Amino acid sequence: MSLRLGDTAPDFEQDSSEGKIHFHEWLGNSWGILFSHPADFTPVCTTELGLTAKLKDEFEKRNVKAIALSVDPVDSHKEWIKDINETQGCAVNFPIIADHDRTVSDLYDMIHPNADDSLTVRSLFIIDPNKKVRLIITYPASTGRNFNEVLRVIDSLQLTDEHKVATPGNWERGGDVVIVPSLQDEEEIKQRFPKGYKAVKSYLRMTPDPKSNWSGE
Repeated sequence: MSLRLGDTAPDFEQDSSEGKIHFHEWLGNSWGILFSHPADFTPVCTTELGLTAKLKDEFEKRNVKAIALSVDPVDSHKEWIKDINETQGCAVNFPIIADHDRTVSDLYDMIHPNADDSLTVRSLFIIDPNKKVRLIITYPASTGRNFNEVLRVIDSLQLTDEHKVATPGNWERGGDVVIVPSLQDEEEIKQRFPKGYKAVKSYLRMTPDPKSNWSGE
């Protein structure tokens, strides 16, 4: 059975480029990004892992740990990391799971037989500190991920967990947000959103981003 939003992310123990990973223990109280790659020494994956390494500071601001996966063994990962560092001008600073026996791939339904019956597709999971799956994105092998979008979604998830808001299409941190329809008490609205709001429709109420310290993270 495939994972769905709100499910508990399956725990596992597996080898990685940084040693044995016990996933839930490794994640601790952080958010996590688990993302898979069809194979080592592939061009699109090389660029993605370089981008992830360069975003380390952005992930840390958001209390996020990144962990990658492919079905190749640890020795292959370590050789590949040398290529990634050389070609992408970075230093890989996160583990790459060596899922040689497909344990994690099967747990997270990362192998899609109609695409490839042995290699993982480009699956990406965002997991919160309660170990719940909050986002699932699946890309074809030919399409690299947009990590700015991954950061944007994390910003949205963390904001909407803290405040009774939702984020509109194309929202970015600092932009106006939507007051959730379930919040109707005007006194509570005034307390929660002292900057006020604009009622475009009764169900569409826009208010300034209630998180004022984005730049201070």
